[in-house]
Amino acid sequence: MANLVMFCILAVVILGSAVMCVITKRIIRAATFLLFVLFGVAGIYFLLDYTYLGAAQISVYAGGITVMYIFAIQLVSKRSLQGLIERFKGSRVISGLLLSLVGLATVGVVLIKNNFINAAAQVTDTEVPMDQIGTALLGSGKYQYVLPFEFISVFLLACIIGGIMIARKEDKK
Repeated sequence: MANLVMFCILAVVILGSAVMCVITKRIIRAATFLLFVLFGVAGIYFLLDYTYLGAAQISVYAGGITVMYIFAIQLVSKRSLQGLIERFKGSRVISGLLLSLVGLATVGVVLIKNNFINAAAQVTDTEVPMDQIGTALLGSGKYQYVLPFEFISVFLLACIIGGIMIARKEDKK
């Protein structure tokens, strides 16, 4: 029962922070809400007794990646950040809502077509061994995640270099 209560609290924190991260107009606040989301995910790892993944989530993502985001944000001057806030027109909001509904319908069709809902209801309470999780995270074969992880790290590095280049171009003017 306590696990269920903790999961509900963490889910509310994660969902609330994620929504606030998207809604807020100040970019530093968005990075702070992202930090809360990452801490909440680490809390779920700890709740599932995956202490290594929880510690890695806190140290790598909540610590390193968020600091890197804030560093990249601070490199960009305030003049270029001020132009990011726009007023939404009614047509843009309606088109965004329609696109979201199409995406939701697509996900629903995929879930129904592949019987994910019935398969999720029939899952037994078996625990996945930690060596199997480690192999999946660090392996380079099919359904293993080391290559996507490296892709993401190169992408984040490119984003930081782009932020530095934008900051340097404005200093020369």
